[in-house]
Amino acid sequence: MVEDVADSRPMPEILQLDMSDLRSVLRSGWSDFLAAPLLGLFFAAVYVVGGWLIYWAMTTKGQIWWTIVAGAGFPILGPFIACGFYEVSRRIEKGQPLDWGEVLGVIFRQKDRQIPTMAAIIVVFFLFWNFLAHMIFALFLGKATLTNISTSLDVFLTAQGLTMLAFGTVVGAIFAAVLFALTVVSLPLLLDRDVDFITAMIASWSLVAANPAIMFVWAALIAVSLFAGMATGFLGLFLVLPVFGHASWHLYRRSLE
Repeated sequence: MVEDVADSRPMPEILQLDMSDLRSVLRSGWSDFLAAPLLGLFFAAVYVVGGWLIYWAMTTKGQIWWTIVAGAGFPILGPFIACGFYEVSRRIEKGQPLDWGEVLGVIFRQKDRQIPTMAAIIVVFFLFWNFLAHMIFALFLGKATLTNISTSLDVFLTAQGLTMLAFGTVVGAIFAAVLFALTVVSLPLLLDRDVDFITAMIASWSLVAANPAIMFVWAALIAVSLFAGMATGFLGLFLVLPVFGHASWHLYRRSLE
């Protein structure tokens, strides 16, 4: 029988972090992955298959609507899949058995708690950024709409194209930074404690505000590792996602007292 994992204790205190904490959580993430590799690979497979689906839709079939559907699925499913890594690490930490039925049961039960609200917030970010990206493209390259950008990338090498890429990168980085600050520890906090999503986001934002340099390094590590994982035909994500997923749980445990 799946037990109730939510902790009703008061909101924990935000702690100061340093580089040794990041090294420690990465070691713990690697250790948890080795302790439950099949579970880690199973949860990572959702992202890998999704990546393959998006690539197939864009390059083989040319069906953009498939890309939109698959892309929207990541923000919806992402928090639940992340909870899989957190729950495995939580059980290892408490010395509880890693039973597949109980782990999946805990993830399924999140639908009745605050995780779906966080998923909705991530979807709103995704859709708004998608809309804004189209607006930026139209603003800078509206006169080049007759160019097939899927077969000819020359338009991006023009002055307007390079300006659009630079402006879009800055705007995208701002969106990513805000989303990172709101979710970096809010998701494991929602799994671990009986708090509302606003409190969880405030705690996550406060952690980033209290440790800006360390959290910037953490975000950069995640971004670079994800890029490297996707550059290998998404196969690298089988390693990157479990290690960083488990490490995120340990970061939460070290950053909130």
